[in-house]
Amino acid sequence: MKTLALPALDRPEGMTTHDYAFARLRQAIMVGAFRPGTSVTIRGLANALESSPTPVREALRQLTSIGALQFLENRRIVVPRITPARFEELISLRIALESHAARRAVAHLSDRQIDRIVALDYTIEAAILAGQKAQALIANQQFHRQIYTANPDQVAMPLIESLWLQLGPILGIAMEHVTKFYVIDRHREAIEALRRRDEDAVARAIAADIREGIGGFDQQAIGKLLALAG
Repeated sequence: MKTLALPALDRPEGMTTHDYAFARLRQAIMVGAFRPGTSVTIRGLANALESSPTPVREALRQLTSIGALQFLENRRIVVPRITPARFEELISLRIALESHAARRAVAHLSDRQIDRIVALDYTIEAAILAGQKAQALIANQQFHRQIYTANPDQVAMPLIESLWLQLGPILGIAMEHVTKFYVIDRHREAIEALRRRDEDAVARAIAADIREGIGGFDQQAIGKLLALAG
């Protein structure tokens, strides 16, 4: 049986095997390494992680408890499929939370931090050109995280990451078609607005980035994207 390919994740010194299994599987789901409806097995994931089944089993229990995976009645474990209504709800929440987080971060970002955000944007572009979907999504999440966490009082990041996790399998499919979906570089608009310290423009650019990254936010666009998911 072919071994699953999971995106790499650095393992900090002292991290337990269970915590690493959870963190790496969580990242894999978040960046679309699994398509909706994909079945996973403890043995297959343990092989991919070069781990024993025990930490994988516990990681899967955690991931199902937060909705990233689903146990079926026949004991199969699958990546959940998503309805159009749920998808619309999750994207709406992304827009609301991330626009808010971006707006509140503007006053705290230094020019040096903005330079790091620019570097991440170049990393995203390079990964897309190289056809490295997972790496592009990882860098994209780092781009957004770098902005939002500049606010020392932010509390939205765990909520935002929960949405990324639930949307990950669909966002992975959107990334496969990003050159068709994403015509205007909203990241550049966000960066320029950050340089001007323009909170409203940053929030608008982030909202547009989220909408256009999935090919649009009308019912037809959502239906087309979910059809690609099978």
